[in-house]
Amino acid sequence: MLKRLKKITVLTLLGGCLLLLGSCGLPGLGGSAKDTIRISSQSTTESQILANIVSQLIAHETDNKVELVNNLGSSTVTHESLIRGDADIATSRYAGTEITGTLKMKPTKDPKKAQTIVKREFKDRYQQTWFPTYGFADTYAFMVTQQMAKKYHLETVSDLGRVAKQLTAGVDSVWVNHEGDGYQEFKQTYGYDFKKVAPMQIGLVYSALAAGKMDVVLGYSTDGRIKSYNLEVLKDDRHFFPPYDASLVATDQILKQHPELKPLLNRLSGQINLDTMQTLNYKVDNDLLEPAVVAKQFLTQHDYFKKGANK
Repeated sequence: MLKRLKKITVLTLLGGCLLLLGSCGLPGLGGSAKDTIRISSQSTTESQILANIVSQLIAHETDNKVELVNNLGSSTVTHESLIRGDADIATSRYAGTEITGTLKMKPTKDPKKAQTIVKREFKDRYQQTWFPTYGFADTYAFMVTQQMAKKYHLETVSDLGRVAKQLTAGVDSVWVNHEGDGYQEFKQTYGYDFKKVAPMQIGLVYSALAAGKMDVVLGYSTDGRIKSYNLEVLKDDRHFFPPYDASLVATDQILKQHPELKPLLNRLSGQINLDTMQTLNYKVDNDLLEPAVVAKQFLTQHDYFKKGANK
């Protein structure tokens, strides 16, 4: 507003009045940012659902205005949105991703240790609060069709070793050369190689497996298409993939400005397990419901987690 006023010749008294009105937070004259809580989300179905769950919880339980900052392209962009002050809360942060990505630290296979690291480092480096996990980890997972699982008696990733030389694996193109938990490290940990590895866009692996174009694929453990295609997720029995437990992160500034937020957001801690997240994603990806609709159904079903809220 001040820039516009500088470009216009006005009476000093009138200019002073306008500035005074602006400080009172009248519509269009500034001051509203403090009353609006901005929640960022990435473009994935899961992130969209979580963002709507958090935003609707805040809107329902408080008098605060909520604004969604949608479709951010990556965890790096999401992190920067909080650093720059473009958002106040990020609803889909994954411990394993942040340890190796944002924090540039060595990965750990211990979920508890991972949580300790991200809580400490995000507080010290960025003045942000890393909340307890929702209750699920969205990690990489090898999966096969039910027919393949029965034919070869597959339950774990180790079981694949008996037939790996006969199988073509469709994997995330990003994962193949991923440092620390990519394909080279996978072969060392599990001691076998596939007949052929086909790097591909991860969103295509599920349909490729169901159509018989791939024998085994690497997907995401919470993806709703696992239910859509009735796929068998194999247990990572050697704990190869780092823990990607999902949490929300809020700036300390917004929690200070709105002290009611911390106990409210803690209501979601431990309330969404792997099967629940798969189901929520399924409703959007398979049933074609809007993330906002799925979020409202989930919160209404649980009465906004008022009972037994984690204070």
